[in-house]
Amino acid sequence: MKTSKGIRIKNANEVDILRKAGKILSSIVVQLQGSLTSGMSTKDIDLKAEELIRQNKVISAFKGYRGFPGVSCISVNEGVVHGIPGPRVVKDGDIVSLDIGIIYEGYYSDTAVTVPIGNISPKTRHLLEVTQASLLLGIEQARVGNRLSDISFAVQSFVEMHGFSVVRDFVGHGIGRALHEEPEIPNYGRPGEGPELKEGMVFAIEPMVNIGTHRTRILGDGWTVVTEDGKPSAHFEHTIVITSKGPEILTQ
Repeated sequence: MKTSKGIRIKNANEVDILRKAGKILSSIVVQLQGSLTSGMSTKDIDLKAEELIRQNKVISAFKGYRGFPGVSCISVNEGVVHGIPGPRVVKDGDIVSLDIGIIYEGYYSDTAVTVPIGNISPKTRHLLEVTQASLLLGIEQARVGNRLSDISFAVQSFVEMHGFSVVRDFVGHGIGRALHEEPEIPNYGRPGEGPELKEGMVFAIEPMVNIGTHRTRILGDGWTVVTEDGKPSAHFEHTIVITSKGPEILTQ
């Protein structure tokens, strides 16, 4: 079923499938996180992700999507999102953003986490804490009767209160039968605007937060997005469903 704004409402059976997909995906990400060490290349990380996806008998949502070559987007330090796995070696003091999606029984699930490698600077650790907290504050606004921009405002106001900036060129999205469904979910905006939120809406909410400017640029590979000023960026994402009792995180 679609609302007037084109946002698909999922029924109980669909939500149950998405719940199972989220559980599988979160277990893959937890295992992948645990395997990260200094000295690995981003290609090594992606191969490990591919192995875990295969072991769980699910399909990668990213590999081949518009020609993307990996099963995961791996972005290091100044990398914001859509990093192509390759020869770059991660080392102590780096942060690594892992963005992974899977398809389970025809439904998509999507999540992201930024992982510290060894000892990172206090400023960068604070960036990770603020980004993760902003995601949870955004999710908290995903309630029946709220407006879409209430999510956006919650993220932006918290991030900027801590002196960081939210990326504006890339946004969260609806998800379900397709990786990207309506609506787009910016991480900035005024409250009380956009479609009214209803039970059964499923969103991928994903703050991308920079230490410096919010501006980004895309590298010559046509995919990898980096901060314009070369300062670190963090990325956290959950797939959630709006229920009558409030938001439920499916990729917890």
